[in-house]
Amino acid sequence: MSSATARRAGAIGLPVLGAAAIAAAVTLADEGRREQLRRSARIWRLTARRGIHWGVIRVRGVGKDAEARAALDEHFAIRTAEDVAKELGNMKGAIMKAGQMFSFIAEGLPPEARAALATLQADVPPMAPTLAEQVVREELGADPDRLFLDWNPEPVAAASIGQVHKAVLRDGREVAVKVQYPGVDRAIKGDLDNAELLYGLFSQFAMKNMDVKGIVDELRDRMGDELDYRIEARNQQEVADLYRGHPWVRVPAVVHEHSARRVLTTEWVDGMRWDELLASGSREVKEHAGEVLFRFAQGSINSHGLFNGDPHPGNYRFHHDGSVTFLDFGLVKRWTPGELEQMQPVLDATLARDPQGAHDAMVAARFLPEGNTVDPQLLFDYLQPPWEPYMVEQFTFTRPWLAEMLGKMINMQGPILDIVRQLNMPASYVILDRVVWGMSALLAHLEASGPWGAILAEYRKGAPPATELGRQEAAWRATRAATA
Repeated sequence: MSSATARRAGAIGLPVLGAAAIAAAVTLADEGRREQLRRSARIWRLTARRGIHWGVIRVRGVGKDAEARAALDEHFAIRTAEDVAKELGNMKGAIMKAGQMFSFIAEGLPPEARAALATLQADVPPMAPTLAEQVVREELGADPDRLFLDWNPEPVAAASIGQVHKAVLRDGREVAVKVQYPGVDRAIKGDLDNAELLYGLFSQFAMKNMDVKGIVDELRDRMGDELDYRIEARNQQEVADLYRGHPWVRVPAVVHEHSARRVLTTEWVDGMRWDELLASGSREVKEHAGEVLFRFAQGSINSHGLFNGDPHPGNYRFHHDGSVTFLDFGLVKRWTPGELEQMQPVLDATLARDPQGAHDAMVAARFLPEGNTVDPQLLFDYLQPPWEPYMVEQFTFTRPWLAEMLGKMINMQGPILDIVRQLNMPASYVILDRVVWGMSALLAHLEASGPWGAILAEYRKGAPPATELGRQEAAWRATRAATA
């Protein structure tokens, strides 16, 4: 083996062993072949390990295995389906989901309100291994140990309505298996079915003129979708197909034969998490990541007509090649014909600094009623600040800027009160609003700087690429069009 080959082996963490084996490994050019070899080796190791484990179990006896399973159960905080249903029904349910959806307002709220909102957003404790296995068995017809070559009973992540386990398919592919908490569907559906309660709750903090019923119904539909992982699987597969071969967007493939209403199996993805990016990423890396997040959101909204309505930091994995993997497609909004087109004139007039035009467009889009008494200039002064990043050549998002903007938006004093009383949020745009503010919050935490207005114009107006990432994406689109 040459010294150069040895250096390459050491650089990627390979022990410098048998010359022929290492030289063959590092010179394989076909990524598909490399993956096949990795999977074959993984299958061999796991099969051997499981065989040894089975031998040990036979020696120790069934009773010992039962004791071990019971001990593992005790490692977790929630051990019965009744506990899960009670926990989520009493304090998580739809109220928790609503808290997550509106979590972007936290930066502009007082500490006590932020603490309350954090309680609503807190992850629930993981369920016991036997419960997760029960859900898999009920949904897929067999125990995890029979379905998968390897199954980790301890979850690698716990979220609002389910938890994720790492597993290995029989063909050697590593996968993420999301298992829904037993009882959570009944708990949340109970909240969602009580429409009158939600109407009353939301009306307590909604704008006076807001279509509360329409917004609550929209949220009920989207939250209801999240309870059926089959919908999420279709969403994720569609987005994966749309972005196949993209230079910096990755979407894990769905393993449909191991997915059902309460179980979703997808390709496993390693990568840097959000907190790791914030802690160790350079300014250049953070700005690159911020631009990828922004471009993915705008491309989905303006080019594809469907977009992820949950820009949560936990839904991304960042990679050393600059690409980002996007996870969790349970909350997806699809434009119906004319919805986006109705909204565009409002943004056009706002970005053009045209107060009267913005006012008239908002009336046409039902953000304001006919015959309203709102002064166009005062309205523009109130609505313009959040769009400042797209009105200048270069802008840097910061957390103080975000807090100031949100503070202005929720300030109900003085002449602003008259505007708020007449403003309405059409139900069609409530998820978009969530994405716009959520993305601003992400970029503010990254302190991302860039020509955001020019990037936005690429997706809204077909403007030429403003950055290198834009040029890469344009080349990808051209290649796809040529081979379609």
